[in-house]
Amino acid sequence: MDQDTVLALFDREMRQGIRADGPGARVERVGGVIRHVGADADGWNGIVWSDLDEASADAAVAEQVEYFTSLGRGFEWKLYGHDRPADLPGRLRAAGFVPEPEETLMVAEIKDLPTSVELPEGVRLLPVTDAAGVELAVAAQERAFGEARPYHRQLLLGQLAAGLPPAVVAMAGDVPVSAARMELHPGTSFASLWGGGTVPEWRGRGVYRALVAFRTRIAAEHGYRYLQVDASDQSRPILRRLGFVPLATTTPYVR
Repeated sequence: MDQDTVLALFDREMRQGIRADGPGARVERVGGVIRHVGADADGWNGIVWSDLDEASADAAVAEQVEYFTSLGRGFEWKLYGHDRPADLPGRLRAAGFVPEPEETLMVAEIKDLPTSVELPEGVRLLPVTDAAGVELAVAAQERAFGEARPYHRQLLLGQLAAGLPPAVVAMAGDVPVSAARMELHPGTSFASLWGGGTVPEWRGRGVYRALVAFRTRIAAEHGYRYLQVDASDQSRPILRRLGFVPLATTTPYVR
């Protein structure tokens, strides 16, 4: 993989070319900034791309703060390690943003990834096809990450309504122990993996790898070339062993 070429493709297709993530949401281009405005305060609101320099950055940041404040919404500035100016992280902190844990943008060519699903004994995969399945997925996510996830519920319900490929829940008997979703991005080379989280007592037993393989197979069937993940410290080593390559860091700055 030519990492610089793939990163440039990701920036062009997935950031500059972002589409609204559901009914009522919108994408707006304002000066050197591209922002996503959720359908409501529970949707995802944030900056996905910026083309700024030392002279324009502070004014652009202030403009976005004023805009989302006027809507009564918090928002995220999704900052990548190669974004400019180089001191943008400090400028965001000065404007009241708080950085969340850094993640790694990782990409793999789908043709190089395993698609056979190997599950630990006693675990089965359940595609999310109805509201009850959404609740199982949300329950697994909330236990895995230790926080409420209303946006995750909203996304899954939106995917169901739109007839998009289902999320998937790993069930140990009647207990949801892991869940993940994916997004297919029409007109791009990328499908993306999101929300892969496993409850503590089932980690290290192959459940996460099975969820990746399940979704890889769906992406391959739809003709995508690349899979993209924003990987946490926990998932990064697993993804590297599967064949994913780190391209950049990404940090959510939240206000």
